[in-house]
Amino acid sequence: MTFDFNQTHFQLFQLPATFALDGKALETQYRALQATYHPDRFASADDAQRRLSLQIATQVNEAWQTLKSPVARARYLLQLNGVDTEEETNTAMPMDFLMNQMIWREHIAEGKASQNVERLEELNGELRQEIHALEDELGRLIDDEARYAEAAMAVRKLRFMEKLDQEIGNAIESVLY
Repeated sequence: MTFDFNQTHFQLFQLPATFALDGKALETQYRALQATYHPDRFASADDAQRRLSLQIATQVNEAWQTLKSPVARARYLLQLNGVDTEEETNTAMPMDFLMNQMIWREHIAEGKASQNVERLEELNGELRQEIHALEDELGRLIDDEARYAEAAMAVRKLRFMEKLDQEIGNAIESVLY
């Protein structure tokens, strides 16, 4: 069994290194790789083969998790292009974005306080539209324009928006249960 542990996630899945990704092709390749390298297939092999299959399966799973998530995929592409998103150290955001975050949180708090599931679900739909728009922008910044510093900012914004999405989900659960 041979495997190149130095290949990128995109090379592993035989996909172009772009933000815009064919989800069906990704899943098809993932299933094919799992069928080839899954440790269960090597249960009766020697120790070295079992360990190797486990290492390969681990890399396949890590690559799959990275590529199927828009934020993780963007972060990975930026990393491949030598750009750190600085998510842990750079918390500077445009003022209008921060103001919108505050407004979102106020709406979520109001929906939760009034136990208005319909309003929370409406907020969730609106937020998902904004997330998709930002993902589209991210794809353009990375794939079309190679404006990686701006793409790193978009990744940081998406992280904030994912947290809002989770807050809405938690608020809906608290109202329903």
